[in-house]
Amino acid sequence: MLISSRPGSLTADRSVGITSATDSKLSSPLSSPHRTTTGRLDGDLHHVAPSVGRWKHGAMDIVSTPDTLEAIATGLQDWRKLAQPIVARYHTPDPVRGAAFVAAVAQAAVTVGQDPEIRLGRGVVDLALSTPGDKGGRWVTAQDIELGRTISKLAREHGLTALPGEVTQLELALDTADDTAVSPFWSALLTGAPDHVVGDTVLDPTNRVPSVWFQATDAHPPPRQRWHIDLWLAPEVADDRIAAAVAAGGTVVDASEAPSFTVLADPEGNKVCVCTALDRD
Repeated sequence: MLISSRPGSLTADRSVGITSATDSKLSSPLSSPHRTTTGRLDGDLHHVAPSVGRWKHGAMDIVSTPDTLEAIATGLQDWRKLAQPIVARYHTPDPVRGAAFVAAVAQAAVTVGQDPEIRLGRGVVDLALSTPGDKGGRWVTAQDIELGRTISKLAREHGLTALPGEVTQLELALDTADDTAVSPFWSALLTGAPDHVVGDTVLDPTNRVPSVWFQATDAHPPPRQRWHIDLWLAPEVADDRIAAAVAAGGTVVDASEAPSFTVLADPEGNKVCVCTALDRD
């Protein structure tokens, strides 16, 4: 079960338009293990922001990645910083206790005007905290840090055990010679609209799918082997999603097995299968 009180927001703390690779600890609206920078480029403003400490962006009190890690080391031990948000996982002995914890977290978040993402799964509750920027970026703010402390306290009160070593976030990285040519296709395909692109990354507003980061590379012939994505959709939306992807620059490679699956390609030939449960055994 996914509970999201921010269905229209994007969050990011990862480098957009980075300049050099010298300090892997620096924060940005879109972070990646492959990208580091001596400065930090704001994903909404596209200007260099401080790499440590805090700074204001509108009403947001943004916390740098080094200071976020310091907070984790000095009292926020349940949490870990991943690509964009700070995240935590708690073991729940049964669904009823897990649901009670989720309700308490939701109430605490509403009280302070924050919107955590909460997932109640089998034996666990997963939480992610970040704040959306006004142009799609995701930032860790002082308010997120404080809410993290409150959530940790609530977890203890509900008798839950933190599992910080189990948190994870999947990002897809696609080599491309021209991210501006392929990013609208992948945004339309994965999110339903071509404009959910922040810098060189596609971010789904509701976190249904992993982010897609475009790794710059020289133009080259298609390799013999490349992986492709199987995107499973509700049958009633598959045709519209395919049409949106084609309008954003994609092509239909093979529709002979539709509606079971339809093969599309982006402008550089990277393929994806849009799949449904129809016409299957």
